[in-house]
Amino acid sequence: MNKVEHIGIAVKNLEKANLIYTQLLGIEPYKTEEVPSEQVITSFFRTGESKIELLAATDETSVIAQFILKKGEGMHHVAFAVDDIVVEMARLKQAGFTLLSETPKFGADNKLICFVHPKEANGVLIELCQERK
Repeated sequence: MNKVEHIGIAVKNLEKANLIYTQLLGIEPYKTEEVPSEQVITSFFRTGESKIELLAATDETSVIAQFILKKGEGMHHVAFAVDDIVVEMARLKQAGFTLLSETPKFGADNKLICFVHPKEANGVLIELCQERK
């Protein structure tokens, strides 16, 4: 794993959250994108080499909607950049981690993604991200 790619924050209302984070960070989001496969709409803020991803559900049955119902708004995941997601997935699986998908999926911000179950990472959902070529 190369670096923290972004921190994902689950929000109920993306417009309101965008205003809050624009004021907080002093910058506007550089991208808003819908990811139908994950039933979310996202906004990204870049601060230096770090990014914040705001995630709002587009369907009440989505993982983000269920997360907010259970835990409320807040930090959802920490994402790490990887060079080869398939190799990293195999390494983590071999080490005994539970992956939430068998193959990488298309995610926001031109990434291939895979999540590691939070029960094996001290309650933190971990996302692997590889830039799509």
